[in-house]
Amino acid sequence: MVLSISITGTAASRFNIPRLSPTRGALMHNPDLLSSAAVSDDLQTFYYPQTLDHFNYQPESYATFQQRYVMNFKHWGGANNRAPIFAYLGAEAPLDGDLAVIGFLDDNAIRFNALLVYIEHRYYGKSIPFGSREEAFKNASTLGYFNSAQAIADYAEIIMHIKKKLNTFYSPVIVIGGSYGGSLASWLRLKYPHVALGALASSAPILYFDKLTPRGAYFSVVTKDFKETSETCYRTIRDSWSVIDKIASQPHGLAILSSKFKTCEPLKDSFELKDKLGDMYAGAAQYNAPPTYPVTVVCGGIDGANGKQDILSKIFAGVVAYEGNRSCYINQPTDASETDVGWRWQTCSEMVTPIGIGNNTMFQADPFDLNAFIQECMSLYGVPPRPHWVTSYYGGHDIKLILQKFGSNIIFSNGLRDPYSRGGVLENISETILAIHTVNGSHCLDILPEDESDPEWLVRQREAEGKVIQGWIAQYYADLEPTLIKQKDLS
Repeated sequence: MVLSISITGTAASRFNIPRLSPTRGALMHNPDLLSSAAVSDDLQTFYYPQTLDHFNYQPESYATFQQRYVMNFKHWGGANNRAPIFAYLGAEAPLDGDLAVIGFLDDNAIRFNALLVYIEHRYYGKSIPFGSREEAFKNASTLGYFNSAQAIADYAEIIMHIKKKLNTFYSPVIVIGGSYGGSLASWLRLKYPHVALGALASSAPILYFDKLTPRGAYFSVVTKDFKETSETCYRTIRDSWSVIDKIASQPHGLAILSSKFKTCEPLKDSFELKDKLGDMYAGAAQYNAPPTYPVTVVCGGIDGANGKQDILSKIFAGVVAYEGNRSCYINQPTDASETDVGWRWQTCSEMVTPIGIGNNTMFQADPFDLNAFIQECMSLYGVPPRPHWVTSYYGGHDIKLILQKFGSNIIFSNGLRDPYSRGGVLENISETILAIHTVNGSHCLDILPEDESDPEWLVRQREAEGKVIQGWIAQYYADLEPTLIKQKDLS
């Protein structure tokens, strides 16, 4: 069964693609946010009988499943005032975490008198086809309906259902998403312009496909983040890999490493340790948000260790600083979450993000090997990935040349300390497709809740985004006025 997938051995370094979650960093450092107390009492949950397959007319395509969406009417100006709708597009996780952590909608609800809608992505959370998660993830035949095109069609259908149900045909819709969800928001605006007036795509790496972005870009930014934080920390990490390999090659070397890093189970090979450390450094960089700044935390542990300690003791001090005091670290016995399993299918089908590790980083070189990736996916699902499909279906090549005349009303926001920002849109495409980025920002930081401790550059980024959206809506109302006058004359 797909649910029992585990990846081990050296192939995993080529196979794993860093998660594209807008909430992972926030929830990792504050898991209490998922408590019911953190979620607003103003949220109302609904279910929509969603079509399984929007693009075929075979009998099985007409099957339905219950797709969850949540609404907040508290500050909505109402249908009679044509007040706007802000629709958050869920990504590769249950919707619960987004309700607790995504703040942009709630923070702007009063300003725009907006109705807030949050829609869960198919195959996650409670939006499971085929009656159960076990059946939905059974094999490639049931997983075949699990893709981005079906997802944005789901979102479009639910948004149109809500507008019809509330009789709010002329309320402009702004779709908002982060990371993979940010890509979905931009693609929905391009594919369904009659459904969404505009899109805020936060940390959306829509150019990290095919060969649009250098394959080593992600880990180059991780390295840059650490090097700029602390040169000594960077050098310690860079030099640690060969030390791990040297010890692992010795008799009882894995036992020595297991003891040194207080692993939860004895290491089977050095890759387990190196993979965990690499994930930690990448996650710290991707979610290097104020006020804690995880890269600074890791380097504080490494640099703060006793100068007489050996290099691996310093590395372990960084692990403890990042993860806190635990009974054990590395290879904790945990079951793969539905998010991990779902994202693995998505990256093994269409979301083939060719992230590798090149030379001149603080990591050991490990280039992305497409053939090996395809073989791994074939062994798991029996079907090969389609590495060129995203750019075929959504575009990406010569993006400015194409979209400056074709598209409109999209904000691509990024923080340049986010390794995924290298696959984002960092320059304005036109007067209405804008790139708003901050030098010090991290992954999806702009759509997380506002806080009094927010640095000025983050406050300005959010203000700029709000001003652009306000302009879209004002222009929409101005363009709508002649239509309303004509309708009134004909009535």
